[in-house]
Amino acid sequence: MANQSFSENLVTIMGIDFINVTKEDLLQHYLYPRLKREEKSFIVTANPEMVMRSKEDASFKEIMRTADFTVPDGAGVVIASKFVKDPIVERIPGFELMLDLLEHAEREGLSCYFIGAKEDVIGKTIQEVKRRHSKLKIAGYHHGYFSLQDEEVLQNVVDAQPDLIFVALGSPRQEMWISQNIDSFTKGLFIGVGGSFDVLAGEVKRAPHTWIKYNLEWLYRILKQPFRLKRFWKSIKFMLRMFIWKG
Repeated sequence: MANQSFSENLVTIMGIDFINVTKEDLLQHYLYPRLKREEKSFIVTANPEMVMRSKEDASFKEIMRTADFTVPDGAGVVIASKFVKDPIVERIPGFELMLDLLEHAEREGLSCYFIGAKEDVIGKTIQEVKRRHSKLKIAGYHHGYFSLQDEEVLQNVVDAQPDLIFVALGSPRQEMWISQNIDSFTKGLFIGVGGSFDVLAGEVKRAPHTWIKYNLEWLYRILKQPFRLKRFWKSIKFMLRMFIWKG
């Protein structure tokens, strides 16, 4: 939707256009102004697994292509950009983007809605958000165990009229929910944040700063959560495809 307005700041990888700016530029020059104008925004925080899914699932690719901003959340995406001779300047982790948006929302008096995670986890998430941002307006929250066609959940969010909607249903469910329902709203910044609620709630630890700095957060996750190995192979397949076919 927004691609034509900032085409000079895009890098295309396997048919997906990634915004190629720093996190600070994304916030200051794109997201904050859109929030001020109450302009609807759909943000996808994409990693190699999601890009590979877009190659295998045409409907998911179309969802990604209709997003206003596809953010390079994943070291593999940043590395792949070098293969296409158009380096992405900075990886933008969805978790960090969420934290900045929460801080901005508290500062500007904007309201937030939280959707996702298990029922006990979303409760802990809200407690932590309140601890960090005591003046933040929380419009509402709901756990992630519901049908994507659940009209009651949708209506609850619509009625709350939030300025920011954080959707932590995991990919592709979170992107599907946003895509299916964004037209029901008159305003709102919608962003899929994956497992970020688990991190906020203290259920999952983020990698130490040094691991993040050297783009090794993926390795830390595998060491801590071996079940992620299956997803890791998708990332390997992604990198091989980029190396051999250059996208």
